[in-house]
Amino acid sequence: MDVLKIATAGSVDDGKSTLIGRILYDTKSLTTDKLEAIEARSKANGFDYLDFSLVTDGLVAEREQGITIDVAHIYFSTRKKSYIIADTPGHIEYTRNMVTGASTSQASIILVDARKGVIEQTYRHFFINNLLRVKDVIVAVNKMDLVDFSQEKYDAIKADFETLIEKSNYKEQHITFIPVSALQGDNVVSASENTPWYTGQTLLEHLEELDAQDVYEKSQARFPIQTVIRPKKDEFHDFRGYAGKLYGGDLSVGDEVTILPSLTTSKVKEIYFFDQKFETAGRGSSCTITLDDDVNVSRGDMIVKSIEKPKVEKQLTATVCWMDSKDLNPGSNYFVQSGSNRILAKVKGVSGTIATDFSGEDTSKNSLQLNEVGKVHIQLSKPLAFDAYSKNKASGSFILIDSQTNTTSGVGFIE
Repeated sequence: MDVLKIATAGSVDDGKSTLIGRILYDTKSLTTDKLEAIEARSKANGFDYLDFSLVTDGLVAEREQGITIDVAHIYFSTRKKSYIIADTPGHIEYTRNMVTGASTSQASIILVDARKGVIEQTYRHFFINNLLRVKDVIVAVNKMDLVDFSQEKYDAIKADFETLIEKSNYKEQHITFIPVSALQGDNVVSASENTPWYTGQTLLEHLEELDAQDVYEKSQARFPIQTVIRPKKDEFHDFRGYAGKLYGGDLSVGDEVTILPSLTTSKVKEIYFFDQKFETAGRGSSCTITLDDDVNVSRGDMIVKSIEKPKVEKQLTATVCWMDSKDLNPGSNYFVQSGSNRILAKVKGVSGTIATDFSGEDTSKNSLQLNEVGKVHIQLSKPLAFDAYSKNKASGSFILIDSQTNTTSGVGFIE
């Protein structure tokens, strides 16, 4: 069964957790004991309705304050698909959590409060989706029950959001607007009689039809080596296989390949999925391949088709989202982790911060603070094989790890 990964985003009290709880309730995905606990807690809080936000807000502080602090992952299935939903916080100080939740998602749901319309956090959340190249975005105009299901309110919010789309890399077919009431269930799983002016699909109907392909788009084949397999058995004495996950494109037996960064060449001899052989490995496959020649290949190397080589350089420029309380400053040392490859690197410079409201760059700043996004120039201690993030997400992204504390400090998207 296909698995669709979805990230949610929205400002505080826009109803993200309630929306997810409503989906689970209406699809009968809640266990009896969980439902009883929600009913009891809702009554204890003085509500005359089920507080669906309790489904996802697992931390005590979240339940007490009625907000989401940590990223919660929720799993459920329908007859067509399995779903993984990342319920991310809405506060500005938790923007890094949203980046984490959206980084592996094929779709994103941005909630907008029908009473407040498009606000600063809406800009920020859409900017991050655009930066991460999330394929499909659903703009759920929530709390329509509090504006009497006004089409005029909905149309005004849609018009405001469309001005953002014009500034982004999205095309109209990848943005969908749906008026909903998460609390009452209007247009979430079932169509609402309160919005006769809306003729589109419900939220779940739309999710059911989305393409649940691997998060990494089809491009050129990239096979980073996770491990070298040398069985300690006499019958496999001469076996030397290279295991990893294939991104971007396909690899087939007989393809001429190049091993990076050494630039050694060979041909694909065999492709294994556990103990079975196949002629072709599709993108997204975790497999083991063997080569015609006994060449030197190690963990962290990358196998590519010889006609589809990426860049192999010791310098890179990337858009970095900073996640550390310690500022990113020129001259600082970090590890660049790209796939299974970890390389010591130095920050050569920061050429400015990028405004998350699409208003441009501030070139007067030469450092990054927590939750800021900026353009960073990095010097590597050895060559790295990479692509632009716009061409290949897997080989075009990396994380920065503090060389002293081993903290994940930032995530980068190579230009």
